[in-house]
Amino acid sequence: MSRVGRACAMAAAFALLAGCSSLPSLPSFELPRFELPRLPAIPPLPAVAPIIFLPQTICASLPGTLLPPADLGLPTRRVSIDSAELLAASQLRVADRSPTPAGAITPAMPQRCKLLGHIEPQDSNAPVINFQINLPVRWNGRSVQYGGGGFNGVLISGEGLLPAARYEQASPLAQGYVTYGTDSGHQNNPGEPPQAFAMNDEALVNFAHGSYKKVHDVAVAVMKRVYGQPPHKMYFVGSSEGGREGLTMAQRYPQDFDGIFSRVPVIAWTGLQHAGLRDGLALTNGGWIDAAHVKLVQDAVLAACDSADGAVDGIVSDPVACRSRFDVTKLLCTGAANDRCLTEPQVRAVQTLQSPLDFGMELANGWHGYPGRGPSGENTPASGPAGGWQAWWTGSAPPAFPPVPANGIAWFYGAGAIQYFYARDPKADLRSYRMADHAQRVGEISALMDSTDPDLSAFRAHGGKLIVLENLGDYAQSPYAGIGYHDAVVQRMGQGTVDGFFKLFTAPNVDHVGTGAPANADLFAALVDWVERGHAPANLQLVEQDAKPPFAVRRSRPLCEWPQVPRYLGGELNAAGSFACAQ
Repeated sequence: MSRVGRACAMAAAFALLAGCSSLPSLPSFELPRFELPRLPAIPPLPAVAPIIFLPQTICASLPGTLLPPADLGLPTRRVSIDSAELLAASQLRVADRSPTPAGAITPAMPQRCKLLGHIEPQDSNAPVINFQINLPVRWNGRSVQYGGGGFNGVLISGEGLLPAARYEQASPLAQGYVTYGTDSGHQNNPGEPPQAFAMNDEALVNFAHGSYKKVHDVAVAVMKRVYGQPPHKMYFVGSSEGGREGLTMAQRYPQDFDGIFSRVPVIAWTGLQHAGLRDGLALTNGGWIDAAHVKLVQDAVLAACDSADGAVDGIVSDPVACRSRFDVTKLLCTGAANDRCLTEPQVRAVQTLQSPLDFGMELANGWHGYPGRGPSGENTPASGPAGGWQAWWTGSAPPAFPPVPANGIAWFYGAGAIQYFYARDPKADLRSYRMADHAQRVGEISALMDSTDPDLSAFRAHGGKLIVLENLGDYAQSPYAGIGYHDAVVQRMGQGTVDGFFKLFTAPNVDHVGTGAPANADLFAALVDWVERGHAPANLQLVEQDAKPPFAVRRSRPLCEWPQVPRYLGGELNAAGSFACAQ
């Protein structure tokens, strides 16, 4: 496998399939029918419209259809439906291995029409926008747009589990939703860095926001054509880059969606890429931290902070308070370097990671810096390439120039973003790059990519509801960026107003892709209930499950609305009922 191909495979865990043109097929097995564990009762969807049936003959008539460019809210040349296939219902399947636990699960599917198509760009040198739309034979009058991951370039099928979903839950498609996704307007090519598309202006705008709007409009036009009416409610769900896309839609196209769920969003995108550069450079010149020293740091963090919530369970419930309890300088070697202490360059590297980055300039929406990361989750066990520091920051070797697969994912991603998005020079020297030297370009990309506009008044006026979930052990991006964004919205619109349409939840100790602690919850069902019945999310639980049927729950915790965190009351350590959310 080529260097880029191997790096792509390594980075697959960044919100699933991030930046890779393809992954090797994984062995899987068909499961027999079985009884799923009982879930808390979820009320049926409101009967706002009867189930609408898709005439099966329509699917065969769709290939070759051209949709009028006027159906789209942004300029384009032509929209083509390339293929449409009526697929039979299928049973749940679980792969033997996967980059992430959830990625191994292919949920059961209903009978549906799988539609593939593309949108032609205005610039003949720009790539097309590919899309997939799944049309259930029994439609509930609603739709879900799936977000992407990493630098996209891979077609999002809309067929999988939603981010943070419990493994045994039916997918939106199986519940009767139309689902759809896109590759964001570029396609990864073997031997080419996944950031290379950014050299084309239209491809960059499509990645920033244009493709998601255009595919949304195509999906509405298709639903009108095949079902005879537009959707009653529309939802957007995404994680990581897909989480940024969800917030982008709320900010730029506030009339398009009724409900948005954004998990671990990379909203302060420009700051994240520059933090990735800074944090990677901190690992050079003796700062690199190997696996033994990563464990050393996490053990020290747990010794200082694990019991602060009243339970010694390997979970740091309040990493903000842990910042004042954990002092990395106490690990500084006083004699010869060994596995039980850190050298001065290693201590400085940890301090760099945990410190905010000051831009020295103002970016879009008044952001002047990017928050630090940690403590907690440093040595989260890897699931494929997923995990804590070793996956996202340190890798298994010091940062190389150019990056190699043994490096941390943030270095691989951030280095390429600096070269292709900001310096616009694939050979730019990362060691001498300075943000101030590229201030104009940095400002332009920030205006395009950073989903940090705190004015959500138009989305709220439309009746939109927004749920954000931040994983507090995340080292792919800083969860405190999402927390800072929520604070900015509150400052702009007022706490009472924000409480009526925007909820921020946090999952302690959980990694970017959902490992390290209880990470899954009924958040999509809660979002639908909020949008369609007016019931704000409450009394939700996070669960940690086996990734094989019957998806047994190993432990659970209450899902707390920020700034509350779990506190132990007494009783069974693995049960959510033994904890309460407290300030």
